Amino acid sequence: MNDFTWEEFGFKGTLVATSVARVVGIGKGTKMLGTMLAGSKKYTAIGMLGKATDTLDATGKVTEEKPYDQVTKGDLENVLQKFTGDIMQVPPLYSALKKDGERLSTLMKRGEAVEAKPARPVRVYSLSLQQFQPPLFTLGKDVECGGGFYVRSLVNDIGKELSTCATVQELTRTKQGPFTLEEHALQEDKWTIDEIARSLEHCTALLLGEPARKKLKTEHAGETAVICEDKR
Repeated sequence: MNDFTWEEFGFKGTLVATSVARVVGIGKGTKMLGTMLAGSKKYTAIGMLGKATDTLDATGKVTEEKPYDQVTKGDLENVLQKFTGDIMQVPPLYSALKKDGERLSTLMKRGEAVEAKPARPVRVYSLSLQQFQPPLFTLGKDVECGGGFYVRSLVNDIGKELSTCATVQELTRTKQGPFTLEEHALQEDKWTIDEIARSLEHCTALLLGEPARKKLKTEHAGETAVICEDKR
């Protein structure tokens, strides 16, 4: 069980979130992550009305503030319908997308001028309002989309549609591919080589069933998005 070194560990993507279903690869498995995790992802998100930031989340600098008292629960539920299905979305400037080989977020932190990437097609299979306590609102666990979808952009766009502004306050990834936060997360006190290796034995069974699951998914037209993915 101790035949691995920490240099042989890897993970797929980056995310600013309070809780994350992070899938880790070991040894040769790190090269499989891209294919293995090509399936859907799920998130819950808490947004705040009336405030916008440069990063589109709570870590950024406030760039705008607008009244939100006019927004009702019904207004928010109606707006969510506009963001379900095939939509166009502009990625955040603070993101993992690259320009001349460097992440846009890195360029922004250096103070360099960065142009927004053009809107691109994404797909949202389900989206619902779980709770509304102004200025906060919670998007439920059935928010489902795929690679290339940004939750931060979604919340920002929701604010604009409501004639105010909005930013992400908390973000939790609950599922990535066949792995879920509830069933497969390894607690921090078990982050040892032996515990990780034992966890891999359990997860292998999931991966063996992955080809059939992927085949089913591809029967849906346009696999651009399958559970809200937010990258930094």
